[in-house]
Amino acid sequence: MRSSPLMRAPVRAHRVRRSVLIAACSALALTGGVSAASGDDVVELEPTVVPPVAGEAADPATDALPRRWFVELASGPTADGTSPATVAAEHRAFRADAKKAGVVVTERGEFSTLFNGFSVEVEPHQVAALARLTGVKAVYPVETVALPETAPDSLPDLATAVDMTGASVVHEELGYTGAGVLIGIIDSGVDYDHPDLGGGFGPGFKVERGYDFVGDAYNADPSSPAYQPVPAPDDDPDDCDGHGTHVAGIAAADGALTGVAPGARLAAYRVFGCTGSSSADVILAAMERALSDRVQVVNMSLGSSFQWPQYPTAMAATRLVNRGVVVVASIGNSGANGLYSAGAPGVGEKVIGVASYDNTFNRQSAFTVSPDDRAIGYATAAAAPAPPTSGTLPMRRTGSATSVNDACGAAVLEDLTGTAALVRRGTCSFYEKARNAQNAGASAVVIYNNVAGSFAATVAGTPAITIPVITISAADGVLLDGRLAGGAVELTWTDQVTSSPVPTAGLISSFSSYGLAPDLSLKPDLGAPGGLIYSTFPLELGGYATLGGTSMASPHVAGAVALLLEAKPRTPAQAVRGILQNSADPGVWWGNPGLGLLDNVHRQGAGMVDLVGAVTATASVQPSAISAGESDAGPVTRTLTLRNAGPTDVTYDLGHDPALSTGPNTFTPSFLTGYATVSFSAPTVTVPARGSATVDVTITANPVLAEHSLYGGYLTLTSEGGEVLRVPYAGMAGDYQTKRVLTSGGFGLPALGWTPNGVNFGLVGANEVFTLQGLDVPFVLAHLDHPARTLRVELFDSRGRSWHRALEESYVARNSTAQGFFVLPIDGVTVGGRKTYTVPDGTYYAVLSVLKANGDSANPDHWETWTSPHFVIDRP
Repeated sequence: MRSSPLMRAPVRAHRVRRSVLIAACSALALTGGVSAASGDDVVELEPTVVPPVAGEAADPATDALPRRWFVELASGPTADGTSPATVAAEHRAFRADAKKAGVVVTERGEFSTLFNGFSVEVEPHQVAALARLTGVKAVYPVETVALPETAPDSLPDLATAVDMTGASVVHEELGYTGAGVLIGIIDSGVDYDHPDLGGGFGPGFKVERGYDFVGDAYNADPSSPAYQPVPAPDDDPDDCDGHGTHVAGIAAADGALTGVAPGARLAAYRVFGCTGSSSADVILAAMERALSDRVQVVNMSLGSSFQWPQYPTAMAATRLVNRGVVVVASIGNSGANGLYSAGAPGVGEKVIGVASYDNTFNRQSAFTVSPDDRAIGYATAAAAPAPPTSGTLPMRRTGSATSVNDACGAAVLEDLTGTAALVRRGTCSFYEKARNAQNAGASAVVIYNNVAGSFAATVAGTPAITIPVITISAADGVLLDGRLAGGAVELTWTDQVTSSPVPTAGLISSFSSYGLAPDLSLKPDLGAPGGLIYSTFPLELGGYATLGGTSMASPHVAGAVALLLEAKPRTPAQAVRGILQNSADPGVWWGNPGLGLLDNVHRQGAGMVDLVGAVTATASVQPSAISAGESDAGPVTRTLTLRNAGPTDVTYDLGHDPALSTGPNTFTPSFLTGYATVSFSAPTVTVPARGSATVDVTITANPVLAEHSLYGGYLTLTSEGGEVLRVPYAGMAGDYQTKRVLTSGGFGLPALGWTPNGVNFGLVGANEVFTLQGLDVPFVLAHLDHPARTLRVELFDSRGRSWHRALEESYVARNSTAQGFFVLPIDGVTVGGRKTYTVPDGTYYAVLSVLKANGDSANPDHWETWTSPHFVIDRP
């Protein structure tokens, strides 16, 4: 019997798609100080800084079953050395084979240079048949990629962010500005009319080239009322969203604001419309265009989380580096979703994946309040109208400083006509709070934090919010609440700007994603100021704005690369990341900075970019990072090669700075000492002038550290003059292949399911009948607690006879939450070898198998399996 989706069964309450479950993120409930822990060498730490609560923005809806897929063909692309003739022949063969097999595909994109294959649209029930076509190496979902408009942390000034990386010193004292370097910005376009970005487009202007791949109306989000997935490309990469202009300003503004590389030129590749999302195939097309345009650096402040380095955009980005282009990408804003949350393309093997640190100062617009005209800084919520710069409103509070669900729910608020409503953050979405206040007649909404510090919000939703919505700190909100409790208060809009210190300056941002990558490679690679940054914005949208996220950290590094390439123009693309890592400065743990403990390597990589150190360095060490893998294999020994380009011999003292570990729980990280031990083959090493030397290092994981914990630290090489080169390392304690992949997800999964509409899913018991017409097919519902190297569904009849494989996918991401699940359709067509079978009517069961990350397919212990109840295929 089928459970009815209309009954809102727990499993169905979640809207899913194959690659990511969209569900609210759970906050880390962390308080206190240092506590005792089991084991002699491991101490569990509890943060004294509580991160902002995540998941308040309403979750975007998604397609439950993807229709857009990358199809990777057998040979590598031309960037790997495959001849154009071979690639073209494989493309022709794919089209012919699809037609012969009755697989109806609509081509969205054709790729030859950085990826060999297509992006196609296909009905969900034909995905398995698509993957079975001769010459198809693998299929991957074409992820929908959204631009993160804001992230909950500080509101920094671009000038202070530039100071944090040392870029201002490189400009003023070393004389480098990025002149002669072309940076490609793959984003929402660039407002090239902005005076800080050159005031024009084409040869002779700062934005000298570019292309619009999508058009204004494009929106790849199928849940949006404005869904319009058909690109309308043209030659004008102007920006009507704002994100790309903001990113471009951080990288290279030269005017009222000064970016990291003000002398650099820009190429703008527009992959987003005026609103909404893009898709991974459009981004891949932009990468191929950037290569043909001979850009030297590509910045991508975008991505899809929880991905493998083998995802198509990550692989294409690595191939771009192989072709001489430095690729920089944000690592993602999924910190609240736990470990292994880094995104593609930032997770790519040779890509510089960038984490975010909080900046040193807030820069905010301000209003004043009576009776003393006190100025209070604020941030404007995304998707709300900009506040005016003059005018006065009476204030009214909707709750109190202790309210936990202020302005939430269906309850009608008191009449707020003509007022600025003061609302406390918490429980429901920012959109719901703003909408309720707006419906009660408010002329503006002021949302204050429920934890210490400032924050930002989005009030995107349907219908749109039509009144200004701003956010302020908890302290300012409590102040206003107290004044309103005592009498009337008036808010006056001004054109003032305030600047104040950020308490979390130099600490990793709460939203910044964790590594490692699923193959245990070290990610992220570096960090830079993100938080929220004040930068350029389209002139028609105000000219300047404060946005935040790893999107804002990435262009700091792209600009840094431009400065480095100007200073050292013969530096190969593949060497740039190492130079930046050697000179980076790791930060202390965000949870309790006073302890002085270094934050996780798998959260900050090598550390904050230090441009002065990178540009002036005459020595380097390779490898510049060490992925130690799983400790079950024993200690890891690597040979470090030091090179000295200077005129004199240099002797280095070798040392080790351990960093904090995280415990084995993927979704709610705990923080531990559990330090590894490090030994060198010699205590010092002397590197001759213009020569090289080697030394071996052995890293041994802490035997007391809980299995599946992630650990790391920094190898230090300190010269007589005090200059320090660093090499980050990270690994996993124990046997990686004992980490469970298939778990219940809280709903007793895996399970056999059904759907009436491709969005809601119910569970079925034994002997359920399916007609295989349309969506009346059985689905395997599975929660993946960890990424899987291979996922396979096989069919057997009631006597145990194999009817071969119904589905097989490679490099499968984990679910984004502990309650998420994937849906895997069974369409009645299977494959064995090169032969395709149509399963006859009858009784069957499915076997779901997953090969664990880094697993050996020949080792049964590296597989997990689940067997479904029997079900009946009975076609009409």
